[in-house]
This record gives sequence, C-alpha cells and structure tokens, in this order.
Amino acid sequence: MAQEIERKFLVKAGWQPQGQGEKIAQGYLSTVPERTVRVRIKGEKGFLTIKGKNKGISRAEFEYEIPLKEAEAILELAEQPVLTKTRYLERHGSDIWEIDVFAGENAGLVVAEIELTAEDSDFFRPAWLGEEVSGDVRYYNANLIKSPYSLWKK
Repeated sequence: MAQEIERKFLVKAGWQPQGQGEKIAQGYLSTVPERTVRVRIKGEKGFLTIKGKNKGISRAEFEYEIPLKEAEAILELAEQPVLTKTRYLERHGSDIWEIDVFAGENAGLVVAEIELTAEDSDFFRPAWLGEEVSGDVRYYNANLIKSPYSLWKK
C-alpha cells in the first residue's frame, strides 16, 4: 500500500523562489475525514488522488495520472471553489521541499512540505522555515476550500 509521510511548515516572510514554479489547480470530490478524493491539474498533466485518514503525519495515498481532458471535466464536478497555487521545488542537501504559494481566497498563505521515508526521519531545516503545522487541520488543502485563509482571524 502506498503511504505518504509528510511534514508541513509555514514559510517565513522574506522567502524568495529559487526557480520556476508550476501552476496547480485542484478540486475535491470527497473531503470527509476518512478519505479525500482530489483531482489536480499540474502543468499539462492531470492526476486523480485518493488519500486515507491521517494517523499522525502518515496516511495511505494513491495517485494516478489521468488524461488532461478528463482531469478538466472532473474538476468541473468538484466542490467549489477550486484551489489554486504555484508550487516551487527547492533542494537542500538530499531533501526536496515543495513550497506552495496559494492564490485566490488563500492568497498570503505560503506553506512548505517535505515527504519523508519514516516519521522520525531527520531533515535539513532551511532558514525560511517557520512554525510546523503538520497536525493543524486548517492547513489541509481540502479544508482551505471550505475555510479559506483570507477569512481566518489573524
């Protein structure tokens, strides 16, 4: 079974992208805690992803590439609004960080994620890494469509 082990952090002000980002649009067909079903368009490719319930920072994850036209059609069926962001990849040593800069109603939110091979894996912490939010459900992408960052009390 495929498993995702991921830690998520806020990104401190002042971080600047080191490379070219990739636009992502994603929508959810199911956002119940037991499972999420997501369709994503990343660049010119479509993906369908099923994720199980979180157990700590781990959960089952199954992702399949699907034809772009099908991803576009499925996105039309998704809960609204569709989540939009630009993803930047940064390598630090052997670690690859995914930094998501959200747009639309989630503008102003910048989150960094790292996928690990084990929950207790060591990793390099770049200077721009802020507070860890791995267990905070507000930062789950599936929840950002229901409760966008712009509506949070600061």
